[in-house]
Amino acid sequence: MASTSSAQSYDGDPKNDAALVYLNGEFVHRDKASVSVFDAGFVLGDGIWEGLRLVNGKLLSLDLHLDRLFEGAKAISLDIGLGRQEITDAILATCETNGFTTDTHIRLMISRGRKTTPNQDPRFMASGATIVIVAEIKRPRAQFAETGLTLFTSTFRCSTPDVFDLHLNSHSRLNLIQALIQAIAAGADEALMLDHRGYVASCNSTNFFIVRKGELWTSPGLYSFNGITRSHVSRLYGEQIGPSMQKDFTLAQAYSADEAFVTGTLGGITPVTRIDGHPIGDGTVGPKTREAARAYWDWVRETCA
Repeated sequence: MASTSSAQSYDGDPKNDAALVYLNGEFVHRDKASVSVFDAGFVLGDGIWEGLRLVNGKLLSLDLHLDRLFEGAKAISLDIGLGRQEITDAILATCETNGFTTDTHIRLMISRGRKTTPNQDPRFMASGATIVIVAEIKRPRAQFAETGLTLFTSTFRCSTPDVFDLHLNSHSRLNLIQALIQAIAAGADEALMLDHRGYVASCNSTNFFIVRKGELWTSPGLYSFNGITRSHVSRLYGEQIGPSMQKDFTLAQAYSADEAFVTGTLGGITPVTRIDGHPIGDGTVGPKTREAARAYWDWVRETCA
C-alpha cells in the first residue's frame, strides 16, 4: 500500500492480494467480489459494520462486537438473516479459507440488501441483507509508536444522536471523511473533531485520549464512537497506571496536555505528538502512553493465548 501517516496505516502481506472474500455465503476472489448497483449500502450507505481482530486463532472481544452489531441492526430495523453463531462461523471460515491465523483484521459489512430501485424507502427491497466479510493480514505500523501522529481540528463536528448516531457504526461516514480531507489538506495525519458544544469528541476514525498529571481523560462518548478498544484501554489504565475518567474537556486542555493518543481496533494505541501545530508535552511519545500500550498489548496476548 502507499505510504500513509494514519491511525489506520498498516504493514500488509502478499497473501492479501489473493484473499477470498465472503459474499452472501460464497467465497470470491477479492478482485471479483462485488455487489449490485442497487444495493442499499451502495445507494445510500444503509447498513452497519464491525471491525474485528484475529489473534492466535481467536477473535478479540467477539461478544462485545456482536452485541454492538445486533444492537445497531435492531436500531435501524435491519434483519441480518443470521444469528450470532452463524456470523461467528462465517468470520472464522473466512479466515480459515485464506489461511489467516493471526495479525488479521476483519471487516464485517452488512447492508439492507438489493433494492428494486435506488431510493431511500426500505420497503423497496428485492433481497435480504447483503453480508460481506473481508479478512486481511494487517500489522500496526511500528513507526507510529515512536513518531506519533499529527492532528488538525476540523470545522466538521461530531453529530448528536438525534441527527446521526455514531454508536450505530453505520456505513454512512461522509462528514467524517470530510473532516479527514480537511486535515490532510492542512498537512496533518488525522482529524480531531469537536461536539456541537465545542468540547473534544473524537478523531475521524478513532477515539481520542489525553494524559494530564497522570490522569487519563477521554470524552464521555455521547457524541463519538462506542469504541471497544477505548473501553479496554480506559479500564486497563485505571487498573494498572493511574486515574482514568470520562469527562468533557476543551481543545485548550488538549493543547496543554502532557500526552495524547488515539485508540482503535487496528492500531490499538497510536500516540499523538502534535495538534494544530502545538506540540503535545515535549513533542515526543510520553511515558504514560507507552505504559498504556504495553498494558493493552499484554492484555491482548493474554486474552488470546
